[in-house]
Amino acid sequence: METPLEVSFRNMDRSDAVEAKVRERVEKLERFFGRITSCRVLIEATNRQHTKGNLYHVHVEVAVPGREVVVSRNPAEKHAHEDVYVAVRDAFDAMRRRLEDHARRWGGQVKAHEVPLHGTVIKLFPYEGYGFIEASEGGEIYFHRNSLVDADFDKVEEGQQVRYVAAERESDKGPQATTVRLIGKHHPVG
Repeated sequence: METPLEVSFRNMDRSDAVEAKVRERVEKLERFFGRITSCRVLIEATNRQHTKGNLYHVHVEVAVPGREVVVSRNPAEKHAHEDVYVAVRDAFDAMRRRLEDHARRWGGQVKAHEVPLHGTVIKLFPYEGYGFIEASEGGEIYFHRNSLVDADFDKVEEGQQVRYVAAERESDKGPQATTVRLIGKHHPVG
């Protein structure tokens, strides 16, 4: 880190043991994400008068190139934060998840949700129990009656829109769909 770690305590006495635990957690974050430039941690007891039943609020701010990542764990969220060490652990676990997300975005690895494949039923062979879908990208996809989900093969009609999952390997009839769902006004999408 470019700037030394700052650990502050509010409504409670400074604790060397708690500060040591914070330093340990910061070192783990630095091993995971080496581009941390600064870190500030505030540990706060919600009520100074209580010796038992006190809840702890932990606020962690981590600066990385181009961004500041903040995690705040409030005692109202979890009563497990009656233990200061649990509150510190939970706050740093949340910070690690946020840094993982930041690292994925920074590295261009953001999860992209794939658009399900879709097409139109163009041929049916009811006695044999199979049919073909014209894929929106072009080409024909074979499907078997057992591939249909939440639909009766005998009620499928040519021209119906479907979403499908393609098999990795082709069948003897060409590309094949392993799962087929009817879509439209009477059928749920997805």
